[in-house]
Amino acid sequence: MGWLWAIIVGFVLGLIAKAIIPGKQHSPLWLTTIFGMLGAIVGNSIARAAGVESTSGIDWSRHAFQLIAAIIIVALGDMLYMATLGKRKQHHA
Repeated sequence: MGWLWAIIVGFVLGLIAKAIIPGKQHSPLWLTTIFGMLGAIVGNSIARAAGVESTSGIDWSRHAFQLIAAIIIVALGDMLYMATLGKRKQHHA
């Protein structure tokens, strides 16, 4: 069940990050989900380092760290994707 939740959270974080980032992102949905999963992991680590390990109720500050990390990772990951695979796909199309 842990992997299922990780995929769902990664999917949602990746989509929200794509919606927030201005312009069009070209990375495929599966890669966006992986970027979102990485954002959740990095955000949790940053939250833990900042002393926000767990709170009662909804953990808004931890979720904010996750979203910010996902935005950064999706943006950088999409740039890397376009610099490598994306340009090759555009030339072949």
